[in-house]
Amino acid sequence: MSAFLFTSERLGYREFEPHDGEVLYRLNSDPEVIRYTGDPPFADIDEARAFILGYERYRRHGYGRWAVIHKPDQAFLGWAGLNLIDDEVDLGYRFFRSFWGQGFATEAARACIEYGFGKLNLSYIIARALPENVASLKVLEKVGMQFKGQGTCKGLEGARVYEIFRG
Repeated sequence: MSAFLFTSERLGYREFEPHDGEVLYRLNSDPEVIRYTGDPPFADIDEARAFILGYERYRRHGYGRWAVIHKPDQAFLGWAGLNLIDDEVDLGYRFFRSFWGQGFATEAARACIEYGFGKLNLSYIIARALPENVASLKVLEKVGMQFKGQGTCKGLEGARVYEIFRG
């Protein structure tokens, strides 16, 4: 297992590794987890592993979506991170349902924003969520993002677009 790129109070963030294929498969197999994402589930563990092996964003951009690890017990909670979409850096996160409601998404979103501004020297970051995804919208507001307007999220119309600028 590789070292963390950065950490927050309870969480560590690292690049995906091939052995994460099984947990990514399980994460995306939960219909509630991917309900508002526009992503289909992986067909099987091999497809999830192939996704990881083909994930070029770390090398291409210096960032991407990162595995989120609970520091006390090394549990894989989900992922969070930054992604270049249409020339804008987009914040995203996804966690196993058993970890919802414990502040992990807020902690991870805040840590990713801080990493983006502090380490990557980004000037602003956006995030998108469907209006029905009330929990995710609350996370975006808690981390200081401001509503910018309507847009699309992976082809899903009516997404709410938020933004935050480096202070």
